[in-house]
Amino acid sequence: MRLKKFFQKLTNWELWNFYVLYFPIGPVWLWYCLRSRSFWFFSSSNPSITFGGFEGEGKKEMYDQLPSHLVPRTTFIMHDWPFDEVKKKVTEAGFTFPFIVKPDVGMKGILFRKIESEEQLRKYHAKIPVEYIVQDLVDLPVEVSVFYYRHPAQQSGTVSGFIHKELLHVKGDGFSTLKELILKHPRARYRMEEMEHRHGHRFGRVIHEGEVFYLSYAGNHNRGAHFTNLHREIDDDLLKVFDYLSHYTDKFYYGRYDIKTTSIEDLKKGKNFLILEFNGCGSEPNHIYDCGMSIRKAYAVILHHWKVLYQISRYNHRNGIPYWPFIKGWKYLREAKRHFRLLEKYD
Repeated sequence: MRLKKFFQKLTNWELWNFYVLYFPIGPVWLWYCLRSRSFWFFSSSNPSITFGGFEGEGKKEMYDQLPSHLVPRTTFIMHDWPFDEVKKKVTEAGFTFPFIVKPDVGMKGILFRKIESEEQLRKYHAKIPVEYIVQDLVDLPVEVSVFYYRHPAQQSGTVSGFIHKELLHVKGDGFSTLKELILKHPRARYRMEEMEHRHGHRFGRVIHEGEVFYLSYAGNHNRGAHFTNLHREIDDDLLKVFDYLSHYTDKFYYGRYDIKTTSIEDLKKGKNFLILEFNGCGSEPNHIYDCGMSIRKAYAVILHHWKVLYQISRYNHRNGIPYWPFIKGWKYLREAKRHFRLLEKYD
């Protein structure tokens, strides 16, 4: 069984480690660094986001630059506050259980939790070592991701990727335990260490027939979410919505929006949707996953987006937005890596 899983991982590039996947095309990234004469050429891509949104930016600075009516209700909590102060802050902001908590500076769904009781909030607050946010659990039925870019000299951009997200879950059959369902799941079975950490105390529970048990509430590939490519739904109506968002501060040129909406049709009409996150120049074009794409085609998509990122960054640089100095960028990345290692330790 272990040997079979090993060969399945070996032959499916979507299961490869990040560094293994990107190593063959790494020289192209280096070439853009050399052409720009800066290791941090991307830092000028989205001028109003720290480091262009490559890594380590906070959600607060992102939410402050989006239309307030398109962002879920959010409040920010310092990890060293007394718990009574946390309860007061949450109550005064109007939150009721359940709601979502996650680090202000986070990634890959690390320390993303659904909180259903005061005791769960107390334990989370006692555990998390950094500032975090409390946010409404958005109950809209459709979760999507939209990759958008726009050259600063142009009024209209491009929606290059559009996917539907399905959270990692199992469905009960009335006799199998949670562990048995996970072991039969095509993606969850590769994440047994994580599943045991999160749900081990429930492994012996029999899930009722038809009951959906969510293994993760984070809608990203790193947490096992399944993507369905919606490229046929990309049209002028969808583009208009994201052109509007790009021009809202006139500073968002490249990145990915994670959104919940009532329907694809409503999103195209610019109504009934909320932006969960905007991820800047560090965004992966996640429409390469779960659609049967060959690794050759996936590399072509990634390289196209890198070229666009270079062109946007170079243009902004030539028009007065400087690249970060090497030492500043190096220290910032070092601190961001330290921060994420700390989060992983407590996840």
